[in-house]
Amino acid sequence: MEKFYYRRLDVYQNAKSVIIDVYKALESFPKEERYALCDQLKRAAVSIASNIAEGFGRYSEKERLYFLNNANGSLMEISCQIDLAEALGYIDRETKEKIDDKILVITKQLAALRNKISNKQNMEIG
Repeated sequence: MEKFYYRRLDVYQNAKSVIIDVYKALESFPKEERYALCDQLKRAAVSIASNIAEGFGRYSEKERLYFLNNANGSLMEISCQIDLAEALGYIDRETKEKIDDKILVITKQLAALRNKISNKQNMEIG
């Protein structure tokens, strides 16, 4: 059994899957993008899983929500950058769609988690 709770979450596992897909997609980028769009995509991708992990390492619900919101922001950043990569011809439409589909799943999972945490927080206050 996994020692850390966040690693058991489907949303974390799906975030790891997006990281792998992004890193594989970057193999087709031209060398001149290695220190521009590639680095930005890598940071944004890793940020998703990192923010989920950090959120679940926090003790307050407010902090947890903050990091889950950051993870969602990183997802949208990747969505934008993958869209640009396709427009520039660095990746094909199939790769973009595959990553977009996973982003959509994670976005929904994060929304459900945020709602659950917010509802819990509201019940404690009320």
